[in-house]
Amino acid sequence: MDKLTKDNVDPGYCNNVVLRQAARRLGQHYDDAIASSGLRATQQGVLSQIALMREPTLRELASALVMDLSALGHALKPLERDGWIVISPDQKDRRVKRVQIAPESVKRFEDSLEYWLEAQTRFEEAFGKDRAEELRNVLSYIASDEFAEALAKTAR
Repeated sequence: MDKLTKDNVDPGYCNNVVLRQAARRLGQHYDDAIASSGLRATQQGVLSQIALMREPTLRELASALVMDLSALGHALKPLERDGWIVISPDQKDRRVKRVQIAPESVKRFEDSLEYWLEAQTRFEEAFGKDRAEELRNVLSYIASDEFAEALAKTAR
């Protein structure tokens, strides 16, 4: 491509635009697959991170999800309202809040993983297992602090 100017920018050349388009397409795929669980794919992802971290603080969870605390709060409100999670003060420092999957929702969450697994399998069959792994590795790097630091170094 010639030197980029405001007059010749093709949206298909923009990494951000294409990444968001792909994210919307995949989001629809996973949303459709897990709809019967009562969750959206983003919510199932948040619950999976909570389960992995085993009662993280809100700050730890926000960091793992690459979100700020305010956005995390908005994401957690419907999960708390619908009984999927419990947010409670830390035992040692009551100013710190911890989140866990509500005991009565553990089985519902585990059931949602079956729907997620089906969506994951279908994606890997369509895209290719090796390519899917490579894609996850690339996207994980883009989401990393290491990449954020590299981007910051290139800022003018």
